[in-house]
Amino acid sequence: MVTSAGRAQPADFSAGWARWASVAVFTALIAIAATPLRPSPAAAAVAAAVAVAAGALLAWRRRPLLFWAALASAGSAVLGYNDSRNVGWFAVCLVAVWCGFAGRLRDAALFLGGAVALFTAEWAWLDPHSNPGWGAWIGGTVLSTLLGVLLRQQAELVTRLREAQAGLAERARAEERNRIGRELHDVIAHTLTVALLHVTSARLAVEHDPADAARSLAEAERLSRESLEEVRLTVGMLHSQGDAGRTAPLPGVDGLPVLVERFQSAGADITLTVDGDTSRLHAATGLTVYRIAQEALTNAAKHAAGAPTAVTLTVGPASVRLTIDSAARPGTGSGFGIISMRERAESIGGTCQAGPGGRGWLVDAVLPLASSRRVEGAA
Repeated sequence: MVTSAGRAQPADFSAGWARWASVAVFTALIAIAATPLRPSPAAAAVAAAVAVAAGALLAWRRRPLLFWAALASAGSAVLGYNDSRNVGWFAVCLVAVWCGFAGRLRDAALFLGGAVALFTAEWAWLDPHSNPGWGAWIGGTVLSTLLGVLLRQQAELVTRLREAQAGLAERARAEERNRIGRELHDVIAHTLTVALLHVTSARLAVEHDPADAARSLAEAERLSRESLEEVRLTVGMLHSQGDAGRTAPLPGVDGLPVLVERFQSAGADITLTVDGDTSRLHAATGLTVYRIAQEALTNAAKHAAGAPTAVTLTVGPASVRLTIDSAARPGTGSGFGIISMRERAESIGGTCQAGPGGRGWLVDAVLPLASSRRVEGAA
């Protein structure tokens, strides 16, 4: 359409009405040129019919393009009858615009060369002093060809811009799907893990402490209901705008103590240490801190249940550091959680590393206080 192997390709007319309009104008010019009926009525009629037919085929880009352009110009030349004052020569200029717009650069250049040769021959054949208009027709044909080429370039530019816009829209949709996928993963994985801890605690306590078992089951039920509500709200992001009022506030750094208490209530050995003023954190950074801590604690509870885990949040002058140090051997998993944590950190200009370290398994995230990107719903 636009380029192929480094060469410019023909551009299409933007709409069918443009073809019909150009053919109508061309036909009108040919009719005016044929009015004097020179060199003879029969010759004028044949030349007009050939010119109009070739012009129509040229407008619909029938191949070969140059052949129809030459035939239309030849018909116009017969009707012009060596008279530079005949307005029918405008038809040649219109053909030049067609070649520049619908043809390749080579086609436009070849037609321009042929048209200039035609007008030069007409000029040389007659007395240039008595019929000096041929120079104007040469200049007009050159300008018409340049106009056609310029229109083609503009059409190609519009096409490229539309393709780029479509690509950006698709990329935005893909990023939104990934973001919602991360949210769902974090919500569901966290809730199921904590609920499973409560259910396990209830199973162990059901015989000797029924009241504690009931409390654990009630807490598991509450967490499951909260998870369903969060899933509903997250999935609601996929729908059209207008339901913004139904979107719940996203968690932030202030939710860390509650997050840790949830795991502690399920029997997990987790401690939280906060050093610095967390109010300085941007909302997007606070959301990222919460989600990384949520994912890391979920993984620790899933793969190293009962192992001591220390959560440390340190707010510095320009960045915040979050570490989750679990005293257990690394477990096995799909690795999606680690990828999700890294992508979250990178999305706001930070870093996140997870692997063996510390007392067993260490998650270390360094994030800027002011995120380089806004996270939808976080500000």
